Amino acid sequence: MTAPDSAPNSVRPHGAGVAVLSDIHAVLPALEAVLAEPDVRAADRIVLTGDLLAGPLPRQTLARLRALGDRAVWISGNADREMAAARPGNEPADPMDAWAAGQLGPDELEFLGSLPATVTLEVAGLGPVLFCHATPRNDTEVAQVDSRPERWAEVLAGVPDAVRTVVCGHTHMPFVRFTHGRLVVNPGSVGMPYGRPGAHWALLGPGGGAVTLRHTAFDHEAACARIARESDSPSAAAWADTYVRARYSAEEALAAFGPGDGRNTAPGTDG
Repeated sequence: MTAPDSAPNSVRPHGAGVAVLSDIHAVLPALEAVLAEPDVRAADRIVLTGDLLAGPLPRQTLARLRALGDRAVWISGNADREMAAARPGNEPADPMDAWAAGQLGPDELEFLGSLPATVTLEVAGLGPVLFCHATPRNDTEVAQVDSRPERWAEVLAGVPDAVRTVVCGHTHMPFVRFTHGRLVVNPGSVGMPYGRPGAHWALLGPGGGAVTLRHTAFDHEAACARIARESDSPSAAAWADTYVRARYSAEEALAAFGPGDGRNTAPGTDG
């Protein structure tokens, strides 16, 4: 099975807005809450920037995402890639990711493996926008809102000059930063937020190319109970208690991810 026609490496312009959903991690209640938002329902495209199914309800989440049809633009994240490559003896290191991979059939894993690493989409008011999971060149690389300018120069070096906006995910923390003449947007995580419960996402345009970070509150206590009830994972309840309830603060997450951007090494020796 190949990636859907709606996820080529370059997509033609659309003018009614683009919703960006990243790091859903198979938290179906959070996804459903975001998809019910009027601006998401009205969006021309819904861009899914990776790490979609590595979590407690993978089959159900995949079915809901596929129901979006050609509105969805799919991008692979590191967890999706690792799940697609899962074989006995080569399972993802994260226990929940390994369990989730085991819930998908061969065709579904092949579908995950077919997803592109980047997509460039014309967005009204912004021009060509490059969407990726972590950075344009790597699906596990760390670049944060407080990363050094030199780090951003490294990870953006291969981006075409015409692209002035880059949208990424991976670190689960929403931010907008202007660096080296480009706007970098991270919508945060739909399913595994840091700092506060609820689903984070972003809206690009319409109206002159505005970039808006959004937060959708939902009943996370009910969501945790639903996950514990509907997931076959033996660790689902504990996983949901940690991540759906957002037990980790944004400050803890910044400190944990921080060393990954080379900030503690000598200039010119990291990455």
